[in-house]
Amino acid sequence: MSNYIIAYHGGKKPDTPSEGAKQMARWQAWLGDLGDAVVNPGTPLGKSRIVSSDGVSDDGGPNPLTGFSIVEADSMDAALEMAKECPFLEIGTIEVAEVMKM
Repeated sequence: MSNYIIAYHGGKKPDTPSEGAKQMARWQAWLGDLGDAVVNPGTPLGKSRIVSSDGVSDDGGPNPLTGFSIVEADSMDAALEMAKECPFLEIGTIEVAEVMKM
C-alpha cells in the first residue's frame, strides 16, 4: 500500500454560511466513507504565491492549490476512484499523486 496526496485546486467560496456548511458536511461524509484509508483528513491552504526564475507572482496561478488530503491505497487507480467521489469536484479540480518513499 502507498500513500497518495489528493490535492484540491481552485474552488470558490460559498455564497452563504449555510451553503458552506452543506459543502463541508458532504466533504466530511466522503472522508467518513473512506474509513481507514484516510491518513490525513485534510489541510486547507491560504492564498498562494508562485515563485519562478522571473520573480514572485501574487496571484497563485490559474488553478491555485487550496488544500490537500492524504489517503492510503493499493494503487493509483484505487486512489483515483476515491478522488472521483469527492464532493470538492463540484467547485474545483483534484490532482492525485503518489507519495514516493525515499
